[in-house]
Amino acid sequence: MIKNYLLFIFLALVSCSNQSEQLRAAGSVFGTTYSILYESSENHETAFDSLFFEVNRSMSTYISSSDISKVNANDPVVIDHHFEKVFNTSKEIHTATRGKFDPTIGAVVNAWDFGPEGKIEALDSLKIHELMLSVGMDKVTLSKGVISKPKATRLDFNAIAKGYGVDVIGRYLEAKNIQNYLIEIGGEIRTKGINSVKNTQWKVGVQHPNLESDKRYITTLALENESMATSGTYRKIKFDAEGNRYTHIIDTQTGYPIRSNILTVSVIAQSCMIADAYATAIQAMEVEEISVFLKMHTELKVFIAFVTEDNQLETEVFNGFPEN
Repeated sequence: MIKNYLLFIFLALVSCSNQSEQLRAAGSVFGTTYSILYESSENHETAFDSLFFEVNRSMSTYISSSDISKVNANDPVVIDHHFEKVFNTSKEIHTATRGKFDPTIGAVVNAWDFGPEGKIEALDSLKIHELMLSVGMDKVTLSKGVISKPKATRLDFNAIAKGYGVDVIGRYLEAKNIQNYLIEIGGEIRTKGINSVKNTQWKVGVQHPNLESDKRYITTLALENESMATSGTYRKIKFDAEGNRYTHIIDTQTGYPIRSNILTVSVIAQSCMIADAYATAIQAMEVEEISVFLKMHTELKVFIAFVTEDNQLETEVFNGFPEN
């Protein structure tokens, strides 16, 4: 009888220890911050760190020994599966956006002081023209793990790698049969299931482009088994010696920072990598161009905030992007 009683206590303790709860992991990665909420009976932070390390080792232009840094330096390297997945997706989105999304813009990004190598002093139109000769995803090919490209071409996956990193964590959690989670890296988000603590859908927001506004978010929405990425021109800005303002998004046709009245673009898609890339590409379009483009890409739900000619802030949604 005593044995049975002790066995009952032991099984009860084991059962309690395996109960799931909502856990949170947070920190810094990819030059920004991350937050992961997930329902599990096991802490997975060590695995998250390992996965972040893998993605950085593959695609960080700030790490000299990464695959992408070796590719850019024209050193021999066989790229890993992370690089291959992002490269192939970049090719597809480059074609779909007619070059608006182009990771070969890396050398020009550096020239404008938005990359790891530092700005080019006395940057002028002749130097920009020279740099643009190496731009174009059609100039770069992949065969058996080896990238072939012009010597001067520099790949930069910063406009897609954060979203990919979100997807890597999401796939890991799903492989562990974790059904409820929200992953956010630098504003790029992927959700699955529900917020089990509140027993509601995952609620997210798009930051207000006027950072001095009383409102933290310009719009809020529920995400269910979807991903959302946001690109904006109101944060990463620089000023030259004459006080001219320029953004971090480079026009892939001209080599100059875009001049746009669009302040922020949010894209909902089935993968965060795809949402991330399209958010950057759409940011480089005009409002009318966005409308035409999204009629051909109904799989993308899009929200934009822009400034009108009379300096008024307006918003527009496409393809069923959820409204407040």
